[in-house]
Amino acid sequence: MSPVFPMLTVLTMFYYMCLRRRARTATRGDMMNSHRTIVSSSRTSPLNAEVVQYAKEVVDFSSHYGSENSMSYTMWNLAGVPNVFPSSGDFTQTAVFRTYGTWWDQCPSASLPFRRTPSSFQSQDYVELTFEQQVYPTAVHVLETYHPGAVIRILACSANPYSPNPPAEVRWEILWSERPTKVNASQARQFKPCIKQINFPTNLIRLEVNSSLLDYYTELDAVVLHGTKDKPLLSLKTALVDMNDLEDDDYEEKDGCGMDALNKKFSSAALGDGPNNGYFDKLPYECMPKNRSSFIWKRSENRTKPRPKQKIQLLILLISGVCGLPYFPSFSCTKLIQLILNHLSLPDLCRLAQTCRLLHQHCCDPLQYIHLNLQPYWAKLDDTSLELLQARCVLVQWLNLSWTGNRGFISVSGFSSFLKVCGSELVRLELSCSHFLNDTCLEVISEMCPNLQDLNLSSCDKLPPQAFGHIAKLCNLKRLVLYRTKVEQTALLSILNFCAELQHLSLGSCVMIEDYDVIASMIGAKCKNLRTLDLWRCKNITENGIAELASGCVLLEELDLGWCPTLQSSTGCFARLARQLPNLQKLFLTANRSVCDTDIEELASNCVRLQQLDILGTRMVSPASLRKLLESCKDLTLLDVSFCSQIDNRAVLELNASFPKVFIKKSFTQ
Repeated sequence: MSPVFPMLTVLTMFYYMCLRRRARTATRGDMMNSHRTIVSSSRTSPLNAEVVQYAKEVVDFSSHYGSENSMSYTMWNLAGVPNVFPSSGDFTQTAVFRTYGTWWDQCPSASLPFRRTPSSFQSQDYVELTFEQQVYPTAVHVLETYHPGAVIRILACSANPYSPNPPAEVRWEILWSERPTKVNASQARQFKPCIKQINFPTNLIRLEVNSSLLDYYTELDAVVLHGTKDKPLLSLKTALVDMNDLEDDDYEEKDGCGMDALNKKFSSAALGDGPNNGYFDKLPYECMPKNRSSFIWKRSENRTKPRPKQKIQLLILLISGVCGLPYFPSFSCTKLIQLILNHLSLPDLCRLAQTCRLLHQHCCDPLQYIHLNLQPYWAKLDDTSLELLQARCVLVQWLNLSWTGNRGFISVSGFSSFLKVCGSELVRLELSCSHFLNDTCLEVISEMCPNLQDLNLSSCDKLPPQAFGHIAKLCNLKRLVLYRTKVEQTALLSILNFCAELQHLSLGSCVMIEDYDVIASMIGAKCKNLRTLDLWRCKNITENGIAELASGCVLLEELDLGWCPTLQSSTGCFARLARQLPNLQKLFLTANRSVCDTDIEELASNCVRLQQLDILGTRMVSPASLRKLLESCKDLTLLDVSFCSQIDNRAVLELNASFPKVFIKKSFTQ
């Protein structure tokens, strides 16, 4: 027998396991069907009347289409009774997230995904809502008025935001989850998922959404929480879903955000005929206790009941078999183990480290943590987690802490201590919606991360304005996202002056900047390598700033000038952009009513690489000019002509027939 044959056999077995896992197509809803009869049969007695309440307040969210200074299309519209429902269509009184579909992932500004992101974590945005009374939830209804289907997870929190005393422990529990699914309708609906019962009362609900399968922006009108003041009797017995009844891939969605109940019972069928491994009896019953302060990286003690996951057992056997083959040199064995470990999720990797010394050595190798995505575990990550990770993360280059640390989970000292050990090699740092950040944190980043090239502070709206001055010390920055932050003009000018290598800059909805013309002039003078620029909802930029920008940043491929009302086509600013920026692939001129045929014809003549164009709301563009654009720009895939008064549905149908590869969007209001 060829010595290669055993190795191929082992690899074949392992990759079969991987393919089998990925091939599972059953939805989470299907897996819950066996429990729905029990949960749905719960009825409250007359003595425990159901409380029905609309959201009182929106306390946090990751993005919205609207402005920070108005109510149109903002998340704040989710508070209170419905404004639109049951009507369908595009209404300003609803809550709308910033993106939809995969268009933003196809832009030059899109970032590369992190490795080891669990496939079960599909959330792109979130919104958190509070209610007047704490109840044990029996139902959560979401009133969707346009392009429904974005909501994929609903969670409840044990903390009461209105309590004067901080809670000793904060728990998040998933009430319902589902993979993104396509809803083939744009009409309004009342979304009523079958939720899991929990053993604590709540008045803080979180919706997580994924809009990647939507044809247009989803619009939410209200959220209704049903519940009882007293714990339903059924919840004490059988209402809670048994985690051991779910498939291996589902623990990450059915438990506390992928962190609890990571172990299962042994499968006697899978291992009954295998060798007796002395390390199995030392596996902990659960690698992660229920207490969030003991995270998955803390080694459990005094736990002798063996309940590892089946796939971990098989993986250990595979690796042990490979290591025992006498004709494999040690280097090949090590390389093969590392290859196999690269396929494990982060919790599995950390649990596998507790099985034997050999695997502990490989699983704790800092090379396994070059890319570290902790966003999927936002509900459990705390100071203890970061402390226990430090030794493994000394070589980390990409770090994602987005959505983490809120409500006291991560302290300033805990974050600072972690970066002082693990920040020297950092190239990319994602901190979107990380509300624990303050001036000290940004100072530590500027001092401990000299190689940082990519910094995302999107929606860190609690950061004080003075904190942003520290970013100017990061002279190697190539990508900076300041969307929905309180950065002020002085700090931003300093950043632009010292960070001349910037290629991607997002300043959308930065309401503290006084004069965007000054900012645009500095960008044009200093950022000659800039490729993408987001100026979404910049209220005071004029043709003067556009002229400076276009003459200085000739490499621009993406420019978002949506909802910039001070720009007027009559000044020639849009025609100048078209002539001076021939590399444009994406141009958003959303809600600028002055865009005219001349501007479209200039784009057709000069920007032949254009792929995405948004001219929503213009009154002065005709079907004839759009046809010229579509004939010239062969790569165009997205064209938004919603609320363009000269472009009716008939014109859209005719253009669709002539250019079937282009997605032409035409929104409506019922």
